[in-house]
Parts: sequence; structure tokens; C-alpha cells
Amino acid sequence: MIRLRPLGMAAALSASLLLAACGGDGEDAPPARATIITAQLAGSLTAAQFTAALQGSASGQGLLQIAGAPVCGVDVRYVLYMTRDPAGLPQTASTAALVPNGTDPRCTGGGTGKLPVVVYAHGTTTLRSFNMADVQNNGEASLVAAMFTAQGFIVVAPNYLGYDKSSLQYHPYLNAENQAVDVVDGMRAAFSHLNAASTNKPGAKLFLTGYSQGGHVAMAVHRALERDYAGEFTVTASGPMSGPYNLGKFVTLVNSGPNPGVCDGNPRGINCTVNGGATIFTPMLLTSWQRSYGNVYATATDAYQDPYAATAETLFPTDTPVPDLIAAGKLPADPTFTRLFGTGGLIKEAFRADFFSNTNNGFRKAADLNSLLNFTPKGKVALCYSNADPTVYGFNTTDAQIFFGSKGLLVPALDLRGDLAAINGTLGPAAAQLAGGFQQTYPLPNTSGDHGNAAPFCSAFVRGFFSTLL
Repeated sequence: MIRLRPLGMAAALSASLLLAACGGDGEDAPPARATIITAQLAGSLTAAQFTAALQGSASGQGLLQIAGAPVCGVDVRYVLYMTRDPAGLPQTASTAALVPNGTDPRCTGGGTGKLPVVVYAHGTTTLRSFNMADVQNNGEASLVAAMFTAQGFIVVAPNYLGYDKSSLQYHPYLNAENQAVDVVDGMRAAFSHLNAASTNKPGAKLFLTGYSQGGHVAMAVHRALERDYAGEFTVTASGPMSGPYNLGKFVTLVNSGPNPGVCDGNPRGINCTVNGGATIFTPMLLTSWQRSYGNVYATATDAYQDPYAATAETLFPTDTPVPDLIAAGKLPADPTFTRLFGTGGLIKEAFRADFFSNTNNGFRKAADLNSLLNFTPKGKVALCYSNADPTVYGFNTTDAQIFFGSKGLLVPALDLRGDLAAINGTLGPAAAQLAGGFQQTYPLPNTSGDHGNAAPFCSAFVRGFFSTLL
């Protein structure tokens, strides 16, 4: 679809700035947060070209049915910027800025050149080279470009620390405070670049959304913007999707299977509470929180069974395909990615048991620390999920809805597996149509793919919610 121009100079500039920040005399100040290292127009498509590109694949055709025909084309801008890691040290990260083009009033802000902004936080990926500006090859980037940019929203989509050209060699996965810092700096850098170089510029309406991990990030950014950056940004609304917002409860449940009586009689045995993908998520999570807080374990051998302890801390992100990692014996050979405990599993029983028996357990404290049900949003919020999601359990969304409701904030939440008549009565016919389309496309009992399959339907729901606030 869109091919990035070479970014070798960006990497060289990144390295030189970091070296300057670590000068031998110790007197050089690090580059300020959101300092732009390089920014460029990486590619452009008209609405007709984008439509044709989407029509060229079955997945693109399906996306067009949900997102609608592009009204606007897409200018892809790429920004490499300075931010801070969990230790407060300067690091580079990158962001895409997907900007509408075209003459339709929806693509020009009614001729003002000021357009609403959607900050999009992407989902979990193991791929080190992941880049939301690579719309040609990145399915998530194509989705948000079709769903938002092609309908008149500027999209700012950070790649996160640890990905693409970032100088950090690990990813601060589900570290709510640090991911908020990273995304805010990406917003600042993207806004600065667009105001200087783009015909269409950020307007007053600011929306936040993201899927899976990105749902957690979007909610964390909402909290941080209203708490720490209220003089700089005003959140109009957020629409987190299928995210692990109640991390303390979620991590506790995942680790509870081997406890007496929990999985008795379950054909999955002691891994009956483990979510799909856990053998990938767990190394990312433990490495992130160990590097962030230093108290999750003393050494990797405390947490991981052999032979995984030798490589787990440096496993992700990587451009090595996951099947190759399994073949090399670096992950359990389990197609469901749920063999977390027991013989051949990833995690030692003593490490898991300490989670429950030790009130000072660092893993448990980190899970509670990064839970997000502890603030009252000022901007509006809507949520979307599937109650049959096998990867991020649905209670994360319902718990968030209940918590925010207890604070006086009415939060609509679309359950794509919900009763259609009830959805029509509470959220309206458009939401019911989306849920009906999802259920027709993925009929029961086939729910194993609900986590990934829900993304475009939830994105359409969130876009509709945002559109009511323009």
C-alpha cells in the first residue's frame, strides 16, 4: 500500500543524540522529551488509491464493509523523537501520523485545515520492526487508516519504546506510567511536526483509543493527560477496546490454576485459568516489570523453568518468527500458548506459589500498580469487547464500566457477543448492527478467535461514539 522511504539517517541521528546525552564529562543535558530527531512524509495515497488497495485482498474487502468507503486519502508521516524509559533515561521512539488528504469537507475540516485527532495505541506484538507507518505491511495500521483517517480523523499512532527504530532494547510492556510518557511525547512530536509541515493540522477535538494492550495504554494515557498534562491537552473522549484494565485481578486469575480445587476435573488441567497467548505475554510482562521495578525476581532462574530461563529476558521483541523460537526450544511447544505451568511449562511452581503466599511479592505488586481502575475520567469514555474473549477476559471491561459508574460516569460498553435486542435497546441500532455482523461472521461456538476478530467491529463502534462528539 504505502512503502516507507529509507530511514538510515534517522537511526544515525538517534545514536548520535544518545551518545551526546551520555557524554564522558557527565555535564551534557539529555535531549528534551518530544525532541524531534527526524520527521518525514513517508508516502501518500488518494482515496481512490486506498480503496483499490483495500479491494485487492479479502481482508481489505471485509474491512471496507465495516469501515465504509474511504472519503479521504492518507498521507503517512513518520516521526522519530526523544522520550524517557522507566528509569528516566533518554531513549528514542517513533510514531506514525496518518493525515487525511482530499477535497471533501470531511478531509479539510470544512476548509479550516483543523481536524479531530485520534491517538491510537496498538496491541501486543512480538515484532521488533513493528511500525504503524508501514501501512503496506501492517494490518493494524491499515485498519486504523481505513477506520479513522479515511473518514476525516488525523491518527497519531506511536510504535512504543522497544519497537521500530527505538534505542531501548526491551519494551516496557503494560507499564502504565511509562507507556503514557512515551505516548504523550509521541503526541507532542507529531503535533509539532504536523503544525510545521502539514496542510491539515490537529484541531481541538482529541480522542484516545487502542486495542488489547493498546486499550490499557489508551486508558493509562487518558489518566495521565488529565492528571499531569491538563494545561497542554484536553481529552474529548476515549474508547479503549478489549484491554486488561483490571490487571491485578487478571494476573491473579491467570496464576491461580494450580491452586487446590481451581482446575479440578478441567481437561486443560492446571492451566485452565491461563489466557490464550500467555506464554508470549508472560516473558514480556516479567521482563518489563523486572526492568522497571527490580523486584519481580532475583534472577531469571527464580521464575522460569529450564531451558527457558537462559533466554526469556531477551526474547522479545524480536524479528525472529515465534515458530522458530519454539523450534529452538525457547518457548513451550504449545499451539494455544497456554502451557504456563506444570511439566514442560514456562513458569516454576515456586515462583507462582509465592505470588499468593508472599504479601510483598513483586510480581503481584506490579500487577496491582498497573491496574487502571483508580481514577475518574473527565472526558467521556466508551468501551467495547467480547465476553467470550479467550485472551483478555471480558471482566476487565465490565469491571471498568462498573468502577467508572460508581464514580458517576456513565460508560457505554458494547459486548459483541451480547443479546442483540438488549444492545439495540441500550446502545442503539448501529451498535446492534455491528454486534449482529460480528455474530454472523463468527457464529457460536467458534469463539477462539474473538480477541483478534473483534478489533474492526469495536473500532467501528468507537468511531461512531467519537463522531457524536465532533
